Amino acid sequence: MSNLNSNNAPKASVVKPHFIFGSLALFMLSIMIIIADSNLLDSYFDNKIIAITHMAVLGWAVMIVFGALYQLVPVVFETSLYSERLAKFTFWLSGFSVLFLTYTFWIGAYTSLLIYASLLMFISLLLFIINIFLSYKNSKLKNISSRFVITAVFWLAITELIGTLIAFNFKYNFLSEIHLHYLKIHATIGLIGWFLLLIIGVSSILIPMFLVSHELNNKKLIYAYYFINSGLVALSINWFFIHQNSINILFWLSIVIGVLFFTSFVYDSYKKRMRKKLDIGMKPTMLAIISIILPIVLSLAITIGFGIEQTLIYRITTLYGFSIIFGFITTLILGQTYKTLPFVIWLDKYSNLVGKTKTPMPRELYSEKIANIHYYIYLFFILSMILGILFSEIWLIKIGSYLLLVVAILYNINVFKMIFHKVKIIEKNE
Repeated sequence: MSNLNSNNAPKASVVKPHFIFGSLALFMLSIMIIIADSNLLDSYFDNKIIAITHMAVLGWAVMIVFGALYQLVPVVFETSLYSERLAKFTFWLSGFSVLFLTYTFWIGAYTSLLIYASLLMFISLLLFIINIFLSYKNSKLKNISSRFVITAVFWLAITELIGTLIAFNFKYNFLSEIHLHYLKIHATIGLIGWFLLLIIGVSSILIPMFLVSHELNNKKLIYAYYFINSGLVALSINWFFIHQNSINILFWLSIVIGVLFFTSFVYDSYKKRMRKKLDIGMKPTMLAIISIILPIVLSLAITIGFGIEQTLIYRITTLYGFSIIFGFITTLILGQTYKTLPFVIWLDKYSNLVGKTKTPMPRELYSEKIANIHYYIYLFFILSMILGILFSEIWLIKIGSYLLLVVAILYNINVFKMIFHKVKIIEKNE
């Protein structure tokens, strides 16, 4: 992380609360999965599954992503964050909204509390979007990586708008299609438009940086940008206005081609790397990129759907969401936490001591042993849950849920070890 531009970095007080909330949300998420267990074999629109999904996406993934992105704005946009005060206020509003919204889904209060919870969530995300857009406006750097990020933020706005409309529709019933139709659009735009594009934008900078890779073909990123966005726009228009399911395969193909261009870029970066040994931050990152294959295959099965019984389609749809949220996004976050948070803490604690005394390295702020342990346990969690959902085996889901709890505890230990790190001056003769 030493290569990152730290001149415009926000204060640690902006970033740290997001990692604290996110790590605790992962712990709460594991408890929710343990409690729900058999519900995970029900249809993907079950109350418990929707609540778990929103805790996973908004409480865990989005919170960590927000914190990391605030830190990475100087890298991606080469400018400072527009407003640190707004970022802090957004955090508190988002945190409350996540808990309120998750509780609302868990108890199934669709016609009473959901409107208020979704409206608060909409406002908090809108404030984040405004902060990032204004930061981008002040940026002089307009390359493909920054374009991915700002486009992802645009799709986040669309995602949240659709989600809020769905929430209001439960009470006022003004939409023309059933809720599940719009839920499908909401989830697809959120996972592909927001998360995937954001991850590609940030990864296109960080992965080559961490692997020390040079002379990469950025045209692959440009192709990825246009193929993914073209497919997603066309798919959304078809779902909203045309309703011709037979042509969805063409739009799916466009998105997949875009994803393959991105994975090809990452593969080139891996091949040309100067840093041959992968550390605990990059092992999960590379695994996450490889794991994109599973949701591609599952999404094809869902898109075609012919000859597959409805109960199996439900399980495949649940597995599709699981493979993106836990196979791809969470795996990536578990790795990149150890590339981002140690640098944030180190910058806060030691930046003023550089050149005056010897200081620890960022990787010395956490336990690498603990990180490695929860990485391998997480692999067993993924395997257990995939098999449990696919073959409808509750005992495998129970095993997986407890494995995730162990991962969450170990991850929290490392996160709080970094958060509460006290300055350690190393004697020069050590």
